[in-house]
Amino acid sequence: MKIKFHKIFAAVAIGIAMVALPSCDDYLDIEPEKTLPGESVDYTDVDQMYGAVSGCYAAIRSYHMHWIINLLTNTRDGDIWSGRVDDQGDLVSMGNNYVYNSSWWGVTESWRCYYQIVRICNAALEQLDLFAANINNENDMSTYRSYCGEVRIIRALAYYRLTQFFGIIPILNNNYQTNFTPSTREVVFEYALLDLDYAMKNLPRVRPNQMAHVGAFSYYTAEALAAKINLQLGDYSKVKELTNDIIDSKLFTLYPDYYQLWKIPGRLCDESLAECQVTDFGMGSGDYVGVDQFFNCAGPTIRNENTTLKSTGGWNFVGYFESFRDWAVARGEKIRATTTFLVGGTTTPSGDYVQPAGNPNNTNIWNGKFYVPLEQFTEGRSTYGSNNNVRLLRYADVLLMNAEAKVRLGENGDTPFNLVRTRAEMPNLTNVTVDQILDERRMELCGEWGERYADLVRTGKAATVLGPNGWTEAKTYFPIPQTQIDLAPELANEPFTELTLF
Repeated sequence: MKIKFHKIFAAVAIGIAMVALPSCDDYLDIEPEKTLPGESVDYTDVDQMYGAVSGCYAAIRSYHMHWIINLLTNTRDGDIWSGRVDDQGDLVSMGNNYVYNSSWWGVTESWRCYYQIVRICNAALEQLDLFAANINNENDMSTYRSYCGEVRIIRALAYYRLTQFFGIIPILNNNYQTNFTPSTREVVFEYALLDLDYAMKNLPRVRPNQMAHVGAFSYYTAEALAAKINLQLGDYSKVKELTNDIIDSKLFTLYPDYYQLWKIPGRLCDESLAECQVTDFGMGSGDYVGVDQFFNCAGPTIRNENTTLKSTGGWNFVGYFESFRDWAVARGEKIRATTTFLVGGTTTPSGDYVQPAGNPNNTNIWNGKFYVPLEQFTEGRSTYGSNNNVRLLRYADVLLMNAEAKVRLGENGDTPFNLVRTRAEMPNLTNVTVDQILDERRMELCGEWGERYADLVRTGKAATVLGPNGWTEAKTYFPIPQTQIDLAPELANEPFTELTLF
């Protein structure tokens, strides 16, 4: 591996404050709004180290869970309806017709949000190094390396999402950099894999719900994300190796109830490899560590006269085309169809009524994975999706990646594939093909982080499936925001084709 280093420093560094320090085992007990100036931190007190890490998890909540990222991530795949016709018209054009506007605020905000996560992670690693300079025993050094591993997973996740959005992007190796020439997608993946390799060498082999800070990212979080990157790169041997290791650990199982998997009972279950955590601390008012409008932007109005909370309503922005629901029903889906599709005018298994769309041009089928039954709300809370975690990486995805890698390598992928189907009460298949696995991914992972669109692009199917709506290979990625090019003209440079760090 050849890495070029260039030393370029800005006159003024971008300062990132450190999040207040944890008082108990769960990092969600930190209030991310309370910060301490970096100069006031006692870097000889290693008990304060996790504060820097907590700030990175807070960045996921604040930036990765911006509502516009929710909408833009879940667009362009032909299955998901991409915006209300009376609001955010650019979103409708970009998602349904692939007419891109590089000056639209949503594209700029998505870029800004993900790079804020990168900058916060860069600053956290610097702060952890300041603690390390005062460590004089191996136990604390091991803790330091583990904390750095968590931060590096978060940074790698931000870069992975950036490549999903924009393809060719700059690597921000530190917060003093002044050259923002982009790198190719493959080079960015190489950089992210270096972070994930570090994490795997230094984090414990446990589930996130077994971490000392419950729900924090673990060795297997890094391994699952590395598998996803290698799937995009077409390195199926590496995908098989990584996913085999997760499966062979025997630590992970599919949550038995697919419906409740997406609701309060399913939070941080043994299927989870990564979640963005939310909590109302079990109280109906006061402190709330949440994801702002991430859930709220998506869903319809839900009503139930038999629950304490009578109704909750969202913005009606994220729905499905009827053609996708028809496809799912035609293939015999019941469990996943009931869970996934919130259909206006029907009642959910929890007894909540889904109010139909008021505008006939809007979808009448919403994403049920964002829906929390009214009976599960903490009394006093009323925001759509309140107190639910955002699922980021799941064991079901690992099983399907494993199946696909094996089939592409000339092996049999039936066992991992059928584990996913059995949970969904779908009949087992034998000698499964790549196309059958892709269909399974389409159903199992629908509405999750642009998985369907990424699958169509990486398999060369996008032109056939999306081309009739205006998609072309040149429109694989959103354009780099014009406002960013105006600020840093080198973003328009030819990208680096080997890893070049400043």
